[in-house]
Amino acid sequence: MRDAYCGTLNKADVGRKVNLCGWVYRWRDHGGVIFVDLRDTTGIIQVVFSPDYSEAAHKLAKDLGLEYVIRVEGVVKRRPPGTENEEIPTGEIELAAHSLEILNECKELPFNLDEEEPNENIRLKYRYLDMRRPQVQEIFKIRSRAYKIVRDYFFSKGFVEFETPYFTKSTPEGARDFIVPSRLNPGHFYALPQSPQLFKQILMVAGFDKYFQIARCFRDEDLRADRQPEFTQIDVEMSFVEVEDVIEVSEGLIRELVKGLKGKEIDTPFPRLTYDEAIEFYGTDKPDLRIDFKLIDITEVFYSTELGILRRVLDNKGIVKCVHLQKRNLSRKELDLSVEKAIELGADGLIWIKKEGNSYHSPVIKYLKEREIKELEDRLKLLDGDTIFIVAGMKEKVNEVLGKFRLYLGEKYCPLKTEDMRFVWITDFPLLEYSKEEKRYVARHHPFTSPAVNIKDFIGKPEEIKAKAYDLVLNGVEIGGGSIRIHRKDEQMQIFKMLNIEEEEARDKFGFLLEALEFGAPPHGGIAIGFDRLLMMLLGKKSIRDVIPFPKTQKGICPLTGAPSPVTKKQLDEVKIKISI
Repeated sequence: MRDAYCGTLNKADVGRKVNLCGWVYRWRDHGGVIFVDLRDTTGIIQVVFSPDYSEAAHKLAKDLGLEYVIRVEGVVKRRPPGTENEEIPTGEIELAAHSLEILNECKELPFNLDEEEPNENIRLKYRYLDMRRPQVQEIFKIRSRAYKIVRDYFFSKGFVEFETPYFTKSTPEGARDFIVPSRLNPGHFYALPQSPQLFKQILMVAGFDKYFQIARCFRDEDLRADRQPEFTQIDVEMSFVEVEDVIEVSEGLIRELVKGLKGKEIDTPFPRLTYDEAIEFYGTDKPDLRIDFKLIDITEVFYSTELGILRRVLDNKGIVKCVHLQKRNLSRKELDLSVEKAIELGADGLIWIKKEGNSYHSPVIKYLKEREIKELEDRLKLLDGDTIFIVAGMKEKVNEVLGKFRLYLGEKYCPLKTEDMRFVWITDFPLLEYSKEEKRYVARHHPFTSPAVNIKDFIGKPEEIKAKAYDLVLNGVEIGGGSIRIHRKDEQMQIFKMLNIEEEEARDKFGFLLEALEFGAPPHGGIAIGFDRLLMMLLGKKSIRDVIPFPKTQKGICPLTGAPSPVTKKQLDEVKIKISI
């Protein structure tokens, strides 16, 4: 039906007769000559309908509406001098239409594709219209290109691509499973995979050495901007490796993706922080390093303080920490708003001290000793216009609250550019963490993570056991995580025991893995990189919904199809399920 694409034509094609197909993006009648911007997946070209070219085509063009699907035959011409459009690649040419065929009409649009972005629910309900917009189409062309870069990279490194099952066994730990009833086995259920974790480990037992998969994963979690019930991750596993090997391969992939998608070279290796360092200096294991100030422990400055709120904290073995905002010269209103924000984030209170010239201002300044002020000035090298914000309390809470407050200050007062990519590895995570809800220790990553120490040396101190685990963070967002795995059955059973997973439950849930570990399982490890999250960050988007073709809303609903939806009683009877609400 066509022999050329709209966006591929240029001045070298002047005089060429072509057939084009596409959608009417814009329509203008200029005193008897009709101009149509015709759009296909490659771009836009201006089509001119004039009685001088074809009376029949010109007459039919009067009936065109936005998003009509048409086929046009004509000759490529140079635009008249002064009418060129430098904003589009085809801006020097136009098509003189000799014939027009309307292939399909379009009813009134729920939103104009050429205007500002509509409400998200409307966009997702009419996703097929939203995706016609050039800027949205570009996102998914980039996504497609990213698939190829990933595959090319891993094939060049000798990896084997696999697909693992979607219908698998429900296992404890991790997020909540989506479950699927089995008609052939009444009362039994499949689970959609939260990740291919166990299968990729079994592939290492099978001797494939290097595995990768662009994997679909499913987790029944509460949703947010960077989370969806179904998502894509780049899944990797390798045999006979240690942490450094996995990190090196991962950085190579990120380097190729950034180069291929953004045309930028990035430096590797990426900086690293231990988990303890990340919490101490940034209050989170997902630090945004674009913000150039840290959390600073100033407990020692106030060892003999007479300021009551700090004295009570120190007497209860709490700590005092601050963040130092330089040369912003904040107004009193901004300082008061900062106090309100800190309390909103969970602080019991916030103390600010501002330097103006050689003077210090603070609601508590009269309660501070001259020595305390001098020591703060010397330690922090305070200058005119600087402000320090102080939070006191128990260590865990102070780090958490001040870490969030640091992000607030960074976003409000520091120019955080999405094009600035600050990667950082977080290593040496705790193997376990105590769950107050479940009243037991749970795996920080997952129960197949290898400890970095001999766990027999930490009997009675499980919270001190470090893991051979690592996360990759970009601008405050975790985009990947992995670990070296346990490859011996006896070690895996030890971990299950620490997690209060009894032997019978372990065999029931993980029997196939435990048995595989007894058949010569090699040391192995890997990583999973969030494909959607990484694209979101590289493209400067605020939500992964922007880079997923057909995403769900924050309530897990698909506005396009109406899923989830009720099913018939016959369907429920076939799988022996009754609904009780």
